Amino acid sequence: MHHTSAIELRGISKFFPGVVANQDITLDIYAGEIHALLGENGAGKSTLISILAGLHRPDAGTIIIGGVERRLGSPRDSLLAGIGTVFQHVLLAPTLSVIENLMLGGSWKNKLDKESARSRFAELCGLLAVTIDPEALVGSLSLGQRQQVEIMRALWRGGERVLILDEPTSMLTPQGVIELGHVMKRLRENGVAIVFVTHKLREAYELCDRISVLRNGAFAGQINPDHGSGMGEEETIEQIIRMMFDKEGQSDSTVDNGGTNVAVRNVFADSQTRSISVAAKEVSTIALPGECGLSAVSFEVARGEIFGIAGIDGNGQKHLAEVLAGQRDLATGQIELDGEDISVLKVSERRDRGFRYLTDDRVGEGIVSDHSVATNLVAKSIGENPYWKYGFTKWRAIFSFARRQIKKYDIRTPSERTSIGRLSGGNIQKALFAREMDDNAEIVLLNKPTYGLDLQNIASARDRIREGASRGITTLLISTELEELIDLADRIGVMYQGQMVGIVEANPGSENRIGSLMTGASLN
Repeated sequence: MHHTSAIELRGISKFFPGVVANQDITLDIYAGEIHALLGENGAGKSTLISILAGLHRPDAGTIIIGGVERRLGSPRDSLLAGIGTVFQHVLLAPTLSVIENLMLGGSWKNKLDKESARSRFAELCGLLAVTIDPEALVGSLSLGQRQQVEIMRALWRGGERVLILDEPTSMLTPQGVIELGHVMKRLRENGVAIVFVTHKLREAYELCDRISVLRNGAFAGQINPDHGSGMGEEETIEQIIRMMFDKEGQSDSTVDNGGTNVAVRNVFADSQTRSISVAAKEVSTIALPGECGLSAVSFEVARGEIFGIAGIDGNGQKHLAEVLAGQRDLATGQIELDGEDISVLKVSERRDRGFRYLTDDRVGEGIVSDHSVATNLVAKSIGENPYWKYGFTKWRAIFSFARRQIKKYDIRTPSERTSIGRLSGGNIQKALFAREMDDNAEIVLLNKPTYGLDLQNIASARDRIREGASRGITTLLISTELEELIDLADRIGVMYQGQMVGIVEANPGSENRIGSLMTGASLN
């Protein structure tokens, strides 16, 4: 047990209009430990992290750093106190290169040394087991690659007193997770306190020394090393779930049926009697530096089928999602919906034909943060009936529709008029599901739909996907979570270096085959 506190939180509370984000939280983070911070979406983790990062000031309570009470009134104050933070949502400058982003924030007194920066960048690439072009514009990278750069930026100087990592492994390869674990342990040995926020309970168990849980904005409990050592992994995870949800739960490896008794589906088994809903034929795209374009990708998806798309992030999934949604032009090939060539149709024209797209970048691309929940729920239908007529907005109808969707999809918000950016990530995702899985949806493309969600919201999202498929919606599911794909999909297409290198039946026991395709091992 470590006894020197790097940060002491005493009675921290934070309130927003209609929301108690943090309430009387008292917590010690020790120097030289990896401390997991867990809780479902909306439990208060992000607000607490923002307070430590200097983005929010607590309404009550004190923060003690290195034995001295500190006021973190700005991000600069936080950095000067030795706190480095990687947020769940990317905060990089998209128009600057990777190396330029990493060099931002250095001392203005010293001349910029790009060669030293390149050397440090290469070192971090090796530690994290990633390959990224240092001169690539951040805006051209996939979401997973951007998050990897965020992790590099937090580790860039390596001398922080406290390193906060918010969902750092969500987009990393399994080897990258292992390497990150090694990096964290080396930092721990140097006395750095690491706050590790994750929804992956087994990850917390394996990597962390202590585990603290928040629930409804308050401190719900903690598992210490001496306590955890007396319990096995399953018992520890069950106790964490009880603290998170105040009820009996299930581990993240057993959310196979989303908490419901859903019959195993395999609609493609009788594909001879089912019509083809979506077809990609030899689709290729042009890639900018740092991107992974598509090369002759072909597949067919039957109506009502859930077709999974697997692959280590950065292997062409972003191009595939954008070209299917109409956000990116094809270089060659053809895309068909119900036999109609839609290759040149715009986003709105594809939407008119029942095509829906749920992006993986829910904050940057999926919503307009400053606008209300109600406005965001109809954002893709602006100017159209039944909520607009003769140029006039029918607000009463919009608010009524929003209230129905909020109830149906269990969106936790004070009001339909609340700015959607104030909601937790899980509730923002529920709002996006409510917008895209409407009654007119025929084909839905979901790009990492459960990324960053807690167990309960993962189960809810999976149930929505199954329910949509049972109504005949054709679903294309892009995910980096292999367990999720096997749980939900009928078949899984595997992406590697911009190609679909194989299509596998989504059966238990197919993990090794899919993993071999994902890493290119089956191609040698």
